Amino acid sequence: MFTPPLALVFGPLTVLAVSMVFIVVAIAWARLHAFFALFFAALLVGLMTALNQTESGRFARAVEAAMREFGIAAGNIGFTIAIAAVIGVALMESGAADKIIRRFIGVLGVQRASLALLLCGFVLAIPVFFDTVFFLLIPLARALSLRTGKNYLFYVLAICAGGVITHGTVPPTPGPLLVAETLKLDLGVAIIGGIVFGLIPAFVGLAWSKWINAQMPVPLRETAGSSLESLAEVSAKGEDQLPGFWVSIAPVLLPVVLIGAWSVVSLLRDSFSPAVVEGVSLLGNKNVAMLLGAIIALAVYARQKRVGLKQTGTFLGSPLETAGVIILITSAGGAYGAMIKNAGVGESVRELAAGNSVNFVLLAWVLAAVVRVAQGSATVAMITASSIMLSIAGPSGFGVHPFYIFLAVGYGGTTLSWMNDSGFWVFSRMGGLTEAETLRSWTVLLTIISVVGLVQALIGAALWPNLWF
Repeated sequence: MFTPPLALVFGPLTVLAVSMVFIVVAIAWARLHAFFALFFAALLVGLMTALNQTESGRFARAVEAAMREFGIAAGNIGFTIAIAAVIGVALMESGAADKIIRRFIGVLGVQRASLALLLCGFVLAIPVFFDTVFFLLIPLARALSLRTGKNYLFYVLAICAGGVITHGTVPPTPGPLLVAETLKLDLGVAIIGGIVFGLIPAFVGLAWSKWINAQMPVPLRETAGSSLESLAEVSAKGEDQLPGFWVSIAPVLLPVVLIGAWSVVSLLRDSFSPAVVEGVSLLGNKNVAMLLGAIIALAVYARQKRVGLKQTGTFLGSPLETAGVIILITSAGGAYGAMIKNAGVGESVRELAAGNSVNFVLLAWVLAAVVRVAQGSATVAMITASSIMLSIAGPSGFGVHPFYIFLAVGYGGTTLSWMNDSGFWVFSRMGGLTEAETLRSWTVLLTIISVVGLVQALIGAALWPNLWF
């Protein structure tokens, strides 16, 4: 049989390296949209793999395979992402998110405002992108600093310490959602575990934020669209026009509880009647649980805005348009991961790792961190790293529960945010910090959180390799 002369050049590891370089260059240098960068990378993997084959029509089949994998990925995560976007926007527009923030501060007190901001960022970033949470909370942080006359940097970093963690490790945020789907990880385990393993990094981040605030005090400055006069109005606003606390937080908590309940029942199904198992399996399905949360969020929105069904239906257009872009990106990432797996990259990397005693948890973190630093996007970094790790997993898996790989990917994608990351500029411009101040505060904070998260994952994998929940 004829062997193509390029067969050795385009071996599995070469395919992996070329595709990763393509993604980084396309996004960081050519400024190509992440959807096209990831989808073209999937096509590139397929075409490079086809060069090693001899069958007629192999290139057309490679293109069709990429299209097919794109559709499969969209089918797995598309509805969940769309519903999460609806919940997030409804929380913002109805005032429910504002209610959650004010209640936390009311319970903890202004003297513990930093803790309240940490918890608000932690909770609200579960269904909502970090940028949106930061936009929501930064006026309150500025108003608190105006009221107390101090601790501005501490308040701003407290928001970040909570928000970046759940943004990277707790579904249904698109990044961790796709990582969980890619690694075939139970969604309840991903949500509950991501929250539990996010607490220590969050409080370490809060402690460091307090320290850097003392070392590098940043004054409250004017920023675009947020004058100091308007802040006084924000801080003085009453709560009488806001919805109740429990109905405000229900769209976030209910899906978590239902999905978590199904995870528990599925493990102990022999202890429950068939009717209970059937009912919980339905309500705990990620799509059903998220849909119930969205219904509550929309009901709160309709009540607060005093609008009917028709106006509420019109309102759905905006979040669904936002979700459409996210679905395209994550589905393209899913196609890329599937094509990497089909190219035989996993077997090659697994053999290389086995021969050098590579720790798969550390490898997952390094892969995500490298892509993150190179091109800036945490979501792209997580998608790329999880796709590669899936291709590595053989019949015996990773030797540890895939949850630890999930954690490592999430925290690896969080590390070392600098000037090629949009989050860097959101923090700098909305917070009123210089580039140097942002590098010394935001960048270091995210790196500390990332390393603490990795250490947790390594310790957990060493002590409880099969997980305990």
